[in-house]
Amino acid sequence: QRGARDVRRCAARAPMNLLCVAAVLGMRARPMMSASTKVAFSKYHGIGNDFILVDNRASSELLLSPEQSKRLCDRNFGVGGDGVIFALPGENGADYAMRIINSDGSEPEMCGNGIRCMAKYVAGLEGRTEPHTYTISTRAGPIVPELTADGMVKVDMGEPILEGPKVPTTLPTDAQGRVIGVPLMVAGKEWKVTCVSMGNPHAIVFVDALDDTALPLATVGPKFENHPVFPARTNTEFVQVLSRTHLAMRVWERGAGPTLACGTGACALLVAAVLNGLSERKATVSLPGGDLQIEWLPNNKIMMTGPAEFAFVGEASI
Repeated sequence: QRGARDVRRCAARAPMNLLCVAAVLGMRARPMMSASTKVAFSKYHGIGNDFILVDNRASSELLLSPEQSKRLCDRNFGVGGDGVIFALPGENGADYAMRIINSDGSEPEMCGNGIRCMAKYVAGLEGRTEPHTYTISTRAGPIVPELTADGMVKVDMGEPILEGPKVPTTLPTDAQGRVIGVPLMVAGKEWKVTCVSMGNPHAIVFVDALDDTALPLATVGPKFENHPVFPARTNTEFVQVLSRTHLAMRVWERGAGPTLACGTGACALLVAAVLNGLSERKATVSLPGGDLQIEWLPNNKIMMTGPAEFAFVGEASI
C-alpha cells in the first residue's frame, strides 16, 4: 500500500517522471512506458547555456510538441535545459536547419550558444573530428558556424538590425531610425535602453554593477521582457563596462529567464557598446558561465567565438 501511495504521489507531481515510478515499482513500471513517446537526446552547453539536442534529420516536422519540449526542459521533473534544439534536414542549400523550443514552450528565431552546440552535435552525428564549416538555416536566416582546430566554434552571426521598428520596438528613434540610450521606466526606475536585433530582439542597458543588490534581475528582467514597447517581447542584457575591450553582462532571456550565457545577447551588447562610445569593435564578453570573443567587422558582420561542450546522452519517455 505504501508503494502504491508513493507511485500515486509521484505521478501526480510529474506526468513524465517515470524514473520516480520505476524506482518504486521496478519491473512493474514497464507497462506505463508503452503509452509514452521515447526520444533519444544529447545534452550540450555553451558556457552554461544548456540544451537538449534531438536528431530530427529524418523529418521536417518536429519530433516533439512545444508542450513536450517544455516538460523535457523541466529541471526537476525532466532532463533539464534552457531549450530543446532540433537538428532538421537542410533547406535552401543549407547543410541543416535548426529550430529551438525554449523552456517555456515558445520558439525564438535563433540562439547563439545553441548554434555552436548544434554545430558540435551534427559533427558528432557525422563522426567528424576535423575543422569544418556548416551552413545552418534558422528562423533568423542562414548562420555559418566553423569548427576550429582548437576546439572552439567560430560563428558568422550576420549583420545587426538597428532600425527600431524591425527590432521590434516602439521606442523613439534617432534620425537614422536607431534606438540608442533612450530612457524607459521599468520597475519604478529610469533605464537608458539601446535596442539591437540579431535576428531576435535585444534591449541593452549599461549599469554600474551587476550584483543582486544593484540589479534585482528576477524582478526587473520579466518587466523588461513583457514591456509593451517590445511587441515581440525582448531579451535584456545588463552590461558593466570593465574596459574598452572587456564587457561583463547578466541576461534575462525571453522565454527562458536568467541563463548563464546568451550568444546573440553578447553580440548585441557589443554593438550597443560601440554605438554608445563605450567599447572597441572587438572585445571579450564575460557572462556568468564564461567568456565569448565578439568582433564587429568592417563589413558589418558579427563574429562570435566560444566553446560548445558535450555533457551526456540519454533517452527520455514523455
